[in-house]
Amino acid sequence: MHPIEFQIPDNGIGILTINRPSVRNALNWEAMHAFAETVEVARNSPDLRALIITGSEGAFCAGGDLIELDRYPSRLDGVRLTTIMGDALNRLEELPCPTVAAVEGPAMGGGAEIALACDLRVMAENAILGLMHVRLAICPAWGGGQRLMRLVGYARALAWLAAGRVLSAAETLTCHLANLLTPDGQALKGALDLATSFTRNDPLAVQAIKRILRAGLTLPPTEAAAAERSELPDLWAAPAHLKASESFVSRKKQRVIASVRR
Repeated sequence: MHPIEFQIPDNGIGILTINRPSVRNALNWEAMHAFAETVEVARNSPDLRALIITGSEGAFCAGGDLIELDRYPSRLDGVRLTTIMGDALNRLEELPCPTVAAVEGPAMGGGAEIALACDLRVMAENAILGLMHVRLAICPAWGGGQRLMRLVGYARALAWLAAGRVLSAAETLTCHLANLLTPDGQALKGALDLATSFTRNDPLAVQAIKRILRAGLTLPPTEAAAAERSELPDLWAAPAHLKASESFVSRKKQRVIASVRR
């Protein structure tokens, strides 16, 4: 059984599945390397319109597989742990297409960090998001602390992380960590519906929208605004816009003619 499965159907919506159900999809070294390699495959897939990350058999990801990782206690092992998945989640965040976490059951520790590295999150009612690193006397190291702070603010992120807080699905929706709540067993369907709504639109425009919003996370306001303005000219002259504009104008003219005839 391969620990990470990946497919891109004809609709262009890729699905990355963490597949270690016997340990609630916790990540050992093999799975971490496979996750990082799969993100690179996704990055080099020109037909990818959106990416969904999920877990097999009712769990998202229980974090690191401590039964294996506990045998690697040195500081260098800690560096290895942070580097593999920290780099992988940075690359995931940088994908040009939207990414969606479809969360059933536990997303704990590193699993929560994977969910936070996605652009959007769909949570089943039974899902939990566990930011409980501190209970093991460690802190987030795959970027989860910074991503949580950007989403919910400094004070709330500090309170949750320092307490090792585990959030219910309803709490994640209330706090705007989740974009959608679904019945149990329906998170993947909800994520697919969300991703499908993106694929109905021009992929270059969708990618530009992700770029301009991410610019606002990392650049000063004036630079982010300039980055946003720079995206429009090429899109304005592109075939997709010209076709859409022509169709809109044609429909508008037809409605005007129809109203005059009445």
